[in-house]
Amino acid sequence: MAKYLNILKWSPPRILVFGFAMIIVIGAVLLSMPFASSDGSRLPFIDALFTATSATCVTGLVVVDTGTYFSTFGKIIILSLIQIGGLGFMTMATLIALVLRKRISLKERLILQEAMNQTSMEGIVRLIRRVIFYSLTIELVGAVLFAVRFAFDMPFGRAVWFGLFHSISFFNNAGFDIFGHFRSLTMYVGDPLVNIVSMLLIIFGGLGFVVMADLLEFRKNKRLSLHSKVVLSTTGILIAAGAVVIFIFEFSNSNTLGSLNWGEKILASFFQSVTPRTAGANTLDYTQLRQATVFFTVILMFIGASPGSTGGGIKTTTFTTMVGAVIAMIRGREDIVLFHYRLGKDRIFKALTITMLSLTLVLLVTMLLSTTEDQQFLKILFETTSAFGTVGLTTGITPELTFFGKIVIAVTMFAGRLGPLTLAYALGPKTEKELYRYPEGKITIG
Repeated sequence: MAKYLNILKWSPPRILVFGFAMIIVIGAVLLSMPFASSDGSRLPFIDALFTATSATCVTGLVVVDTGTYFSTFGKIIILSLIQIGGLGFMTMATLIALVLRKRISLKERLILQEAMNQTSMEGIVRLIRRVIFYSLTIELVGAVLFAVRFAFDMPFGRAVWFGLFHSISFFNNAGFDIFGHFRSLTMYVGDPLVNIVSMLLIIFGGLGFVVMADLLEFRKNKRLSLHSKVVLSTTGILIAAGAVVIFIFEFSNSNTLGSLNWGEKILASFFQSVTPRTAGANTLDYTQLRQATVFFTVILMFIGASPGSTGGGIKTTTFTTMVGAVIAMIRGREDIVLFHYRLGKDRIFKALTITMLSLTLVLLVTMLLSTTEDQQFLKILFETTSAFGTVGLTTGITPELTFFGKIVIAVTMFAGRLGPLTLAYALGPKTEKELYRYPEGKITIG
């Protein structure tokens, strides 16, 4: 027990887990205060804990309506948790240290390396500076564009607040909205500006900060890293393929795409393909989607965003590595080759481990909730995957969850944000390096 209490000797993954947990608890305490609600009532602590977890883990699942239940102060708390959770508490701590001109220690650099999912400490502080600059710049531009559009529908001051809130929420892939009555962006389903700005914020937030830095320096370097090529190509393929599938499945559904014109159909299809990148905003009512579309969205949510981003899921690079392994095996090749580069076996093992741990978590939670929640299996699977992928999309069952269901979904959001592998490193015992290898054995596969 003593080794868990000696914080100075904790590993970076353990410090990350503890840091996120402390932020969630502080947020839950603040959200449970009377001044956080619009009518002065106290939010039950379990609901405050669920909301704080959802905000810090940039998910967007809610048990009370954010727009109507919380006061302005409560919404500011939620927005702060989203910003801290999206960029990471170590990134925010580094920002403060840089402002105060404090030196970043080796231990802090190791934690930043783990938080940003980097393979090396080299240039990590420079990367953090870029992360902060890019994030604030993109959020500011998004807030201005949103404010201009919303000013046509509400007073200017309110439009500025709505623009700022939704820009930060969407860039951090949180999915929280303050329009009220659980509507999200359904009233803007055919609005090109709101849809395009929202999608760009979601995509930029989900690409990862390393990719953004790579893109901005492309003019100077005239090349992209293998990581950026894989992320960009996989993201583009998933969005395009997702839009086509959703368009086909929902084309004749009068409750979703069926009542829209051709332009709105295409716009809504792309939006619903982008938002499972772990954003959680929606322009269609997910309670009215066909089962095939719901299940397809589950697949997109499980894949999620990209490493080093504000999103969750197993990540696009993991998915591409697994697909590459399947293709290589079918073709009888020993190596996975992407863009003329061979992937190391450690990358393949890590992708396999993340996929299996994530799949196990989703299946286990789905089975647990199937025994405690009086809901359809597909809705429970959707909710679980949404929580794991830190997406925030829902078929409407979140407010109806039991006490146990809220706890389980909150834990799933926490695991999804940090990643099952990071949690395993943090909570598992430290193992020594192997001093010998066993002889190779053979078993029959398939």
